Amino acid sequence: MENSYAVDPDITLAATIDARFYHDAVAYALAQERVFARSWQWIGDLGDVATAGALSPRELLPGLLNEPLLLARDGTGDLRCLSNVCTHRGNLLVKEPCIATQIRCGYHSRRFDLDGRMTFMPEFSTAKNFPSPSDNLPRIPFGQWTNHGFAAIDPVDKLDSFLAEMSARTAWMPIANGVLNHARSRDYVIDAHWALYVENYLEGFHVPFVHAALNQVIDVSSDASELYRYASLQLALANVGDVAFEPPAGSKDHGQRIAAYYWWIFPNLMLNFYPWGLSLNLVQPEAINRTRVAFRSYVWDESKLDKGAGAALHQVEMEDEAIVEAVQRGTRSRFYRKGRYSPTREMGTHHFHRLLCEFINRGQARVGPA
Repeated sequence: MENSYAVDPDITLAATIDARFYHDAVAYALAQERVFARSWQWIGDLGDVATAGALSPRELLPGLLNEPLLLARDGTGDLRCLSNVCTHRGNLLVKEPCIATQIRCGYHSRRFDLDGRMTFMPEFSTAKNFPSPSDNLPRIPFGQWTNHGFAAIDPVDKLDSFLAEMSARTAWMPIANGVLNHARSRDYVIDAHWALYVENYLEGFHVPFVHAALNQVIDVSSDASELYRYASLQLALANVGDVAFEPPAGSKDHGQRIAAYYWWIFPNLMLNFYPWGLSLNLVQPEAINRTRVAFRSYVWDESKLDKGAGAALHQVEMEDEAIVEAVQRGTRSRFYRKGRYSPTREMGTHHFHRLLCEFINRGQARVGPA
């Protein structure tokens, strides 16, 4: 099939995904529905919906899915993710975080309770077969990890299937204590296909050649990748004398000095754990050749900022962007179609390509309520 893709499961034999994937509008559209609409997407931390009656509008993957969502915590404390679109004429319901006892549309005053059930609508007394379940706000698949929220349109599997290994491996960290540091959070826009950015992240192979400063604080020779169903981990050991995690007894990593845990969650989320806290990176496709990467820094130990592997993140990002944009241009060459993987250094990239093929080649996503 013209728009199907394949990568050999044996990395020692495999060639990379076909370069046409990065430049084909049909493949980009297929990824929107078959990859992103069927995976879990980070929708932010939950600090503004901690109390009963809290409402907070969110957007599911801005730039690509652009789905308006609404987090609503009712009077009993239950937190739900609802559509933020009025079921009457499609108006956006809530535009700013607030505390309320109901959800009211500002267009024609349709009202909903905080679990999404329509409770009032003027001038509909003569309407037949009204109200019906379709007048209630659709509930969106939603889950949370520590104080972070995730939503999906039509997920292929439960959230735990994507996050379980990461959650268990980092359970001893004070993640819930991390405070969003606005000064260290920013967005980057890259003139390249989103998948090229992810591929680059998934291998430490390039570090000695691209990131001279980072190469001084992590032991690239011992860098190891661990592959899971919808995730992977690059475990970076610290050089002697540099700031590091020292995992407690009971941890799989006890006895090692860890510079960083680089977790990737399919398809577009990076969770980078440093001794100072969490650098969360969300890759947001905006066009076939343009990607926004949202960096959000959650700090739990300010004394370790600007030290070790998590110190010069902006410099590392600039170096990565230059390489990824060069690859974007290179993959357009008439003389390039596929490359080969290093069996010892590019396991993560191979795993990513295999998942892309699996999702792209499966059936179209179901959109909207069943």
